[in-house]
Amino acid sequence: MPDPSPAEAIAALGAIAIELGTAPPGRDALPQAEAGDWAALLAADLARLLPAAADLDLVLAAALYDPAELLRPRSPLHAELEQLAARAPGRSGGRVLAFGAAADGLPPRLAPDPALAAGPLRVLPFLLRGEPATVQAVGAEMESRLLDTGMAGAATALATQSAFGLRIEHMRYLSLHDLMAMMAMQYEHAGVGALWPVIEAALFGDAGEILLDAPPEPLLRYSEGRVRIALLDAEAWLQGGFVPAGGSANAEKLERLFGRFEARQRQFAAVLGSHGIEVTFDHCPFGKDPRAILRAD
Repeated sequence: MPDPSPAEAIAALGAIAIELGTAPPGRDALPQAEAGDWAALLAADLARLLPAAADLDLVLAAALYDPAELLRPRSPLHAELEQLAARAPGRSGGRVLAFGAAADGLPPRLAPDPALAAGPLRVLPFLLRGEPATVQAVGAEMESRLLDTGMAGAATALATQSAFGLRIEHMRYLSLHDLMAMMAMQYEHAGVGALWPVIEAALFGDAGEILLDAPPEPLLRYSEGRVRIALLDAEAWLQGGFVPAGGSANAEKLERLFGRFEARQRQFAAVLGSHGIEVTFDHCPFGKDPRAILRAD
């Protein structure tokens, strides 16, 4: 029988962020036989950055993910790592538990989404698990220090390049909150910053309402963990005031603008869906108030 972890064990959640060069990774997961030696380098880095972390279990997935896969309601990747660690043999405290791919691949709940594999920023989830007082102290250090001081050591970065078959521009350790802040900035720069309050509400389990109502952008409503987007036909779009200023000069231009509006709706839905947020489209016909339709049960 394995030594059970203390019932009161808790975990501090983090991520390793890797900014890639132009070439895609050679593989998105390490075989289990290679994961342990690689993870030992990460443990040494974290012990250098956060000395008390050496007394905690380091638990990580030896696989590359899109940041949206980590930033989902109830943190499913970290939750799976927590469950795997709780069942792992050995006495808790100072273990390095790296979960890589077996002959049939990664554990199903740790498998990266192939539809999200093309991004320039890849992340690996990790957690530091153990006695609550130590975890709380290390977690506070993670929040206060990692964003500024968390660059991976040169040996670790080189080993990661070799292991995954990629070229690294930057590799650093972050708390999960640091990763959220980084993604909020990236979404702002990408022109979808308006979605971040919705994503953040879903991540924290906020049951309130958020209405994004800023024409000519799409109209959507978040409530109870899901999003409803107003699906407008061309007449309803025109009637609802979603045409950009100066955009109603002629029918051909209107058609182009409506096509862009529909593409923007799909973009919003794709971004939210990548974070595991349920999205539905509510048809809002001409002559009906789309805001009232989105608020209807």
